[in-house]
Amino acid sequence: MDIGKSFGFVFEDEKWVTKVLIGGLVNLIPIVNFATVGYGVRTLKNTADGEERPLPEWGDFGDLFVKGLMVVIGALIYAIPIFLLIAMAAIVAAVASSGGNQDALSGALGLCTAGLTCVQVVYSIVLALWLPAAVVGYAMTGEFAAFFRFGEIWSFISRNVGGYIVALVVAWVASLAASIVGGILCGVGILFTAFWATLVAAHLLGQLQRENSGLAAPRPAGAV
Repeated sequence: MDIGKSFGFVFEDEKWVTKVLIGGLVNLIPIVNFATVGYGVRTLKNTADGEERPLPEWGDFGDLFVKGLMVVIGALIYAIPIFLLIAMAAIVAAVASSGGNQDALSGALGLCTAGLTCVQVVYSIVLALWLPAAVVGYAMTGEFAAFFRFGEIWSFISRNVGGYIVALVVAWVASLAASIVGGILCGVGILFTAFWATLVAAHLLGQLQRENSGLAAPRPAGAV
């Protein structure tokens, strides 16, 4: 995995200024900004397919929006247990707070609330580790059902656990750097740096998919 390439590949594209500018502006608009997620999905696939310049054009905006929408819906379905746990914890906490002087009951309900919160945190961590691999499956097939092909997702992760963890950590670092730099640029810059961070993550996962599928890395233009 070429980490340096993932951080700099955007700037190798001849139209990178225009493409990043559009991505940042699209990020301004709620709901419409799902298209930037779709742009990342397509970048991931282009990278996995070995394209030397994986940044797609913005021409087919509708398709990019639909791809991003599918990722959001898939993530929301996976997040349903979190919503349920939050609701259960809130109900238990409300019952505990209305328990009056029943210290034993209030204590038990408090422990129950803490337990539900712990389960929620553990599930959230597992989901953060699992969901990127599910997105890879969707990016490569274009099928929404790929989000829930658990065997294939687990196979992708387990074939290269080390590389997968490295990809996620580096993507997190890129996101953190984007937040810092974007904040320095009067806050508005984060719309563009966050878009760049999304592309870094897409490229990392695309590289991993290409390596796992046994495809060679793309050669520089003009190479024999």
